[in-house]
Amino acid sequence: MPDYHIYAIGNALVDKEFEVTDDFLKQSNIDKGMMTLVEKEYQDEILSQLKSTFGLKKRASGGSAANTIIAASYFGSNCFYSCKVGNDEPGEFYLHDLNQAGVASNASSHDEAGITGRCVVMVTPDAERTMHSFLGISQTISEQELDIEALKNSEYLYLEGYLVTSDSARQAAVAAKKIAEQQGIKTALTFSDPGMVEFFKDGLTEMVSTGVDLLFCNEQEAKTWSGKESLDEIANELKKIAKTFAVTLGAKGSLIFDGETLHTLEGVSVKAVDTNGAGDMYAGAFIYALTKGHSYVDAGRLATRASAEVVSHFGPRLPEQAHQQLLDEVAL
Repeated sequence: MPDYHIYAIGNALVDKEFEVTDDFLKQSNIDKGMMTLVEKEYQDEILSQLKSTFGLKKRASGGSAANTIIAASYFGSNCFYSCKVGNDEPGEFYLHDLNQAGVASNASSHDEAGITGRCVVMVTPDAERTMHSFLGISQTISEQELDIEALKNSEYLYLEGYLVTSDSARQAAVAAKKIAEQQGIKTALTFSDPGMVEFFKDGLTEMVSTGVDLLFCNEQEAKTWSGKESLDEIANELKKIAKTFAVTLGAKGSLIFDGETLHTLEGVSVKAVDTNGAGDMYAGAFIYALTKGHSYVDAGRLATRASAEVVSHFGPRLPEQAHQQLLDEVAL
């Protein structure tokens, strides 16, 4: 048995979440629904405006892959996270959060001087999340942050698409994927954000390389990647790069390919409050279920219910106890 069900690499960002208005985004010339990389000075300016106008709603350790493996850990998976934080208070906060969630990490990275990355998350009344990220020291994550032994003793390697924005991070992802393939470890990738597919497709293509075992993306990302509109055409294009995949369709549910058959799962009706972290939760629940021997359809059932629960709350994650309640409810 491997030591870890999931080994992930991703940006370590402390999320600062705010409830904002559409007018604020328009007046600030912020692209709604997108993740935008910004410099610290600009982010400081936006943060000052947000704090004085709306007030900070929540702070949490974040990053796409981190949200995913913390969810998987709370469900019952053994997880390892390779990341990079600075030797500052947000870095201490971040690593403490990982530890509290039972996630092992390359915590020695905290010894390096630097500023821990942060993500300003702005949630509008329609529950859409818009993000401004300053990567900080996370931008320099490289192969040095890889724990090769932990990776070799894992069932899945999970990569977030956001790594594509940094040359060293992308190279670390490519190197980790090569090791995983040599060791017979399954590879999973999430596109992470429509902007990653639109503006960094060449880099994502490098990360995908000869293909992945499992791909996660949402409908918009899938359409942008494939250049197609119909789900059947999209599925045919995704089959060229992934042995299996899950395309989330928002309230409509998801489209799952288990390697042989396409399955369409209905969504769960909830009142959406905050869509931040919905895709991350979906991936965490899905991989957890697969590592426990459940079918792709059952994995999708749990993932659909879990992501619906996340969007009905503010913040990208759920309390630890909520995960067992979801398992009981879905009856896996």
